[in-house]
Amino acid sequence: MLPLIIIALAIAFLTVGYITYGGWLSKQWGIDPERKTPAVEFADGVDYVAAPPAVLMGHHFASIAGVGPINGPIQASVFGWVPVFLWCVVGGIFVGGVHDYGSLFASVRHDGKSIGEVIGATAGNRVKKLFIVFALLVLMLVVASFVNVVAGTFYTPDAEMGFVTNPTGNQTTATISSLFLFIAIIYGILTNKIGLHLGPATVLGIIGIIIAITIGMNVGFSMDRGGWIFVIACYITVASLVPVWILLQPRDYLSSFLLYSMMGVAILGVMFTNFTRTAEFHLPAFNGHTTSLGHIFPALFITVACGACSGFHSLVSTGTSSKQLRSEADARVIGYGAMLVESGLAILALIAVGMVFDKYVAGEFGSPSVAFASGIAIMFGGETSGIYRVIYALITLAASTFALTSLDTGTRLGRFMISELFLKENEVTYKDASGIRYVLAHPLFGTVIMVSSGCLIGGLSLSQIWSLFGAANQLLAGVALMAVAAWLGDLGKNNRMFFVPMGFMLVATLTSLVTTIIGKIKGLSQGTLEGALWGHWFQLIFASAMVIMALILVKEGLEKFHEQNKTRKAKMHEREQNQ
Repeated sequence: MLPLIIIALAIAFLTVGYITYGGWLSKQWGIDPERKTPAVEFADGVDYVAAPPAVLMGHHFASIAGVGPINGPIQASVFGWVPVFLWCVVGGIFVGGVHDYGSLFASVRHDGKSIGEVIGATAGNRVKKLFIVFALLVLMLVVASFVNVVAGTFYTPDAEMGFVTNPTGNQTTATISSLFLFIAIIYGILTNKIGLHLGPATVLGIIGIIIAITIGMNVGFSMDRGGWIFVIACYITVASLVPVWILLQPRDYLSSFLLYSMMGVAILGVMFTNFTRTAEFHLPAFNGHTTSLGHIFPALFITVACGACSGFHSLVSTGTSSKQLRSEADARVIGYGAMLVESGLAILALIAVGMVFDKYVAGEFGSPSVAFASGIAIMFGGETSGIYRVIYALITLAASTFALTSLDTGTRLGRFMISELFLKENEVTYKDASGIRYVLAHPLFGTVIMVSSGCLIGGLSLSQIWSLFGAANQLLAGVALMAVAAWLGDLGKNNRMFFVPMGFMLVATLTSLVTTIIGKIKGLSQGTLEGALWGHWFQLIFASAMVIMALILVKEGLEKFHEQNKTRKAKMHEREQNQ
C-alpha cells in the first residue's frame, strides 16, 4: 500500500503546484500569448523551427531528463524515502520549476539566446564570457556522464562481438536504439519535406517503434565498451550539427512515447503489486543523517540533482527549446510542467529501487538504471518470468533513450556556447567572424571539443563523474536563478520568488565542492585515494575552478541586486516627494 500512497501524494502535490504556483508565476512575469516568439520571428529551418506543443514537449522533457531523475534519487535513496520524496516534490515546485520556467521565458524575451546572453544583457560582456566558460564545464560533465551511462547500457561483458540471437537486455537495447534513429529520420522527412500531418505520421512512427522492439527482442548487436564509446561519439557529432527537424525534433517526439509509456508502466506496476504482492517495498522511511554519501546536507540535494532542480535544464531551455517555442502560451507547460513531470519520474525511481533495495545496497546492479529497470519489472513477476524480461528490456531501452537525447542536446548546446564565446557583440554567427575566430566559432570546432572532452572524461567511473556533475550542475542552477532574477529586476517585475531557491542552491553546492576539494587534497597528499590518479587530480582542479568562477559570478550578482535595490528605493522616495 505504501508505494501507492507515495505516488498518489506526489501526483496530487505536483498537479496542484502546476495549477496554482505555475499560474501565479505566469501572471507575475507577464506571459503574452500574442507576442511573436523567436521561433516564428527568426525561423531559419535549422535551429529556429517552431514546433507544435506536443513535439516540443517531447524534445524538452527527453532532453532535460536524461537519466538524472533515475540515477540521482536511486543513489540518494540510502537516506530513506521520506527526505528524497520531500526534496523532489517541494524542490520541483518551488526551485526546479521556477528555474526552468524562468530560464525559458528569459531566453524567449532575448531572441532565443542562451542564458549567457541574458547575463550579458544585465551584467555586461565580461561576466557573460565567464558564465559561458562555467556552463561549458558543466556541459562537458553532462556529456561525460551520459557517454558513460549509454556505453554501460549497451555493453555486455564477455559477450561475442557482432549480431547475436537470444540477446541479453543490453544487446536488445543497443539494437532497438540504433533502429530507432532511422525511424526518427524517416519521420522527420515525412513531416517536414513530404508534408504528412502529425497524426498519421505519429501512427507510422509508433508502428516503426513496435517493429524495432520486435527485432531487438530477437536479434542483438554486441561490441566492447570502447567500440560503443566510438559509435556514440560519431552519433552525437552528426546529431548536433544537422538541422533540428532531421533528427532532434522527430527523435525526441517519438522517444517521448517511450518515456511516457515507461512512466505509465511503472504506475501500473505499483498498482499491480499493491493488490498481488508480487514485490515488497523494502526502503526505510529514514536511514539517518549520515550515510555512505556523507551528511544529508549537502549530499541529498546534490545527489538527487535533476529530480528536483538541474542547471542543465536552463541550458536546454535557453539553447534549443526557446528556439522552437511556437507561442508564449506554451511556455508554462514546457518550462514548468516538464520539470514537475520529471519530479514525478524521480518518485517512480524511488519506488522502483525500494522494490530491490536489499540487492541495490549489496551492489548487485551495475548501475542505478539497471536497478530501476529491475525494480519496475519485478512488480509484474519474478526474475525468471517472461513478463519480467519484456518489461526489463523496455525500461532499459527507455532509460537509454533519455541518455542519448541529453547527449546530443548537450553537445549542440556546447557548440552554441563555444561559438558565442568567440564572437564579438555585433556578430551573430561564425560567418560574421574572421581569421582564427572564424575557425573557433565554427560549429564543427565546438562539436569536436565537446565530443572529445566528454568521451575522455567519460572514461572515469560513473561515481567519480556523478558526484562532481551533481555539484557543478546544481551550482549552475543557482547562477541561472540569479541571472533570471537580475533580469526581471531590471524590468521592474517581481523576482522575489528566486531569492530563497537561489541562496539555498548556491550554499549547498559550494559546500559540496569545497568539501570535495578538501578531501582530494588530503587524499592526494596522504596517498589514500583509490582509482586512476589523473581522475582525482581532474576532480580537484575542476572543483576548484568551478568554485572560483561561481564566487566571481555571485559577487557580480549581489552587486547587481544592490544596485537594483538602491534604484527601487530612489524611485519610492521620488514618488513620496511628489505626493
